[in-house]
Amino acid sequence: MWQGRQSLQQRIVHEGIAVIWQPIADPMDRTRFPVDPWALTEVAFAERDIGVTETLFAVGNGYLGMRGNPEEGRVAYEHGTYINGFHETFRIRHAEEAYGFATVGQTMVNVPDAKLIRLYIDDEPLLLTVADLQEYNRSLSFRDGRLTRELVWRTPSGKRARILATRMTSFTERHLAVMTYEVTVDRDAPVTLSSQIINRQDGEDEYHVSGPDAGNPAWDPRKTETFPLRVLQPTLSEQDEASGMVFLGYRCTNSGMTVTVGADHQLSTDNEFSRTDTLGPDLAETRFTIRAQAGVPLRLTKLVAYHSSRGVPNVELRDRCRLTLERACERGIDRLLEDQRAFMDGFWERSDVVVEDQGASQQAVRWNLYQALQASARAEGVGIPAKGVTGSGYSGHYFWDAEIYILPFLTYTTPRWARNALRFRYTMLDAARRRAQELSEVGALYPWRTINGEEASAFYAAGTAQYHIDADIAYALTQYLRATGDTGFLAREAIDILVETARMWHGLGFMRRSGRGAATEFYIHGVTGPDEYTTVVNDNLFTNVMARFNLRSAARSLRMLETSDPVAYSKAVARLRLEPAEPANWLEAAEAMHIPYDSSLGIHPQDDQFLLKELWDLDSTPPSQRPLLLHFHPLVIYRFQVLKQTDVVLAQFLCSNDFTAAEKLADFDYYDPLTTGDSSLSAVAQAIMAAEVGYQELAQKYFFSALYVDLNNLHGNASEGVHVASAGGVWSSLVFGFAGLRDADGYLSFEPRLPELWQGISFRLTFLDTRLAVRLTQDQMEFTSLAGPAVELRVVGKPVEVPPGASVVVPLDSQGPRLIGAPTARDIAGAVRADGSVITATVPTPVDDADLPETTSPSSVP
Repeated sequence: MWQGRQSLQQRIVHEGIAVIWQPIADPMDRTRFPVDPWALTEVAFAERDIGVTETLFAVGNGYLGMRGNPEEGRVAYEHGTYINGFHETFRIRHAEEAYGFATVGQTMVNVPDAKLIRLYIDDEPLLLTVADLQEYNRSLSFRDGRLTRELVWRTPSGKRARILATRMTSFTERHLAVMTYEVTVDRDAPVTLSSQIINRQDGEDEYHVSGPDAGNPAWDPRKTETFPLRVLQPTLSEQDEASGMVFLGYRCTNSGMTVTVGADHQLSTDNEFSRTDTLGPDLAETRFTIRAQAGVPLRLTKLVAYHSSRGVPNVELRDRCRLTLERACERGIDRLLEDQRAFMDGFWERSDVVVEDQGASQQAVRWNLYQALQASARAEGVGIPAKGVTGSGYSGHYFWDAEIYILPFLTYTTPRWARNALRFRYTMLDAARRRAQELSEVGALYPWRTINGEEASAFYAAGTAQYHIDADIAYALTQYLRATGDTGFLAREAIDILVETARMWHGLGFMRRSGRGAATEFYIHGVTGPDEYTTVVNDNLFTNVMARFNLRSAARSLRMLETSDPVAYSKAVARLRLEPAEPANWLEAAEAMHIPYDSSLGIHPQDDQFLLKELWDLDSTPPSQRPLLLHFHPLVIYRFQVLKQTDVVLAQFLCSNDFTAAEKLADFDYYDPLTTGDSSLSAVAQAIMAAEVGYQELAQKYFFSALYVDLNNLHGNASEGVHVASAGGVWSSLVFGFAGLRDADGYLSFEPRLPELWQGISFRLTFLDTRLAVRLTQDQMEFTSLAGPAVELRVVGKPVEVPPGASVVVPLDSQGPRLIGAPTARDIAGAVRADGSVITATVPTPVDDADLPETTSPSSVP
């Protein structure tokens, strides 16, 4: 036990002793963003943070996304319209090539923008940045799934125009966006509406001007790539004479992917008007010229359809767009809005989490859950990008984020969406097999970041070396199968992923005795864990723990399949060419897995060399040098004990039963002070584990960090899109963290940790064929069966059965230990390693340009 652990242990507040926590302040500007539990509303326009608000007010359905750009265009951080999975490819050029490096990059393409509806009154354009706005209100409704903006504009000539604009991407019609634009003037005036579809390049405006910079360097790895040459090659530009519908079609220069967008316009008004249409390769404009009378409204309804493909000709996609638009016209906008509301009602009935008597927190929780919905609901046949369809950050790539942070929410609320995401991983299996061969492995190795299934990470140390993605996918698969009992999916597809990933681990690792008399153990070398501030190490704890899970799950799933469906088992054996000894070999490796442990410090080392390094003194690191990745070379960071995000602590949450309560507390005390939180993923796991081990106030701090990471732009890059994994992780923080849900043994168990100032939380769960409503307060948990058969749970270790249609109340004597304060690096510095050396803390000092010695210019040398 290191020096300082004794004092930390003394911080335990024993049961029965009350602690008064200070409530955490609401970080949002409520004069501009008032509290509304069912909407995010903005009551004043501001250009200074327009990139952030474009993200916050984006609309999407998992397939199609539109940033919250003003309808009138021009001012923007990024004019963004995205289709999930629609991408361009390019050759990754390494300064020094090596065998197996990723060669083909992929980046999401900004597709033609159909949001534009320009307004002119007396031939003067409405531009929000300079307009005299008498009123302004923009609201994203979580109930209706629609963005609404209402304003009053005083024109340069003194007329007043009330403008109501709405926008939604349909959840029931995957390819459809619906927009309306209504104008009423107080005096007669000539009014022009110019509705456009414009093909942009990398989010530029129509004059090829890029948006303002968010303040981060151009090489920030969180940004997307840009292209100097044209990406979308025009192939189609036409109008249907009978309906007036307009269509533009394009093909990506390198990837060959195709996209077609079509639009239908209907103007409703008692004013006189005329219509003209203009078509070009990069612009389709429908212009309405109206002789507007005072008090007589005019309303434009714009229906837009997008269809994309890996290579289907644009004329075929045009026909699909026409079908979508004709169906939408037939249903009418009122029915489309009703369908959207019905969809949203169903979503909230399954997925809502109620935080009682906390209006601001409730608003933020629902905004985050709504973002998880927008990223996943109609992501059929594609993955869930790190930014969803709200921005171009991370190039639209799919990472491990979805499996670990988003799929738990989907699995326990809308399992069909989780299945869609997991099936997408199955479609990548052949590419993963090829990637494993490239790295001299058997089985399958999934890419660290990708869109089309090929590895797109050019920095292998913090990319390809993260082999744990195989286990992350296997973990999400296993969690889904336990929660749903979907044996058909297991037999046809999931078993293939589990077997091939288990093969990879068994081939990657090796058996060895560490010394005379020592047991033979299974080691895994040359990998990187979730903490990207420590790379290419031996026996990363997270990797080893998750690999063990993967190996066990594959063997057990095969055994279950053999028992439950011998025919499907035989087909899987033949399809996968499974050798009889393989499952036993996997179990042998799993049971022999080396799990690093340092008895002198009483903790699990993050890897076999981690504790040999000195501490990075984060308390003495100025905010101007954060995040570290933007201010220090990777080699500098790698030399220290410092974490970008949780590693050991995350493993102890995911594989909770593999560690004791004492081990979890000791590891949390050691690693939490070393964790920078430079990754937006970190706060979620820190909140869950802080709650479990007893740091109640610290758990709330991390929860609110995850809750407001985008709403308050805590990482300074919300302009690039929503941190979707963190949004999904908000649900995990509440349900796994404060409600204490665990699911490792095939049943649901609860060890609640509700913060003392909270009145209660309520949520819904879907488990097997049963739907449950759960309410947690300070003194009890209540479970209500909404549908399905009886279900057995465990609450604080005791079995509880919930009969069909019944409610069961479980009294709570306590909600675990209470620890005061938080662990600090001061508790670690001065600790003695096993070799007798003392752990110290320091901060590397960057050299200022002014401190560099003067050099002589080569041109001045005689």
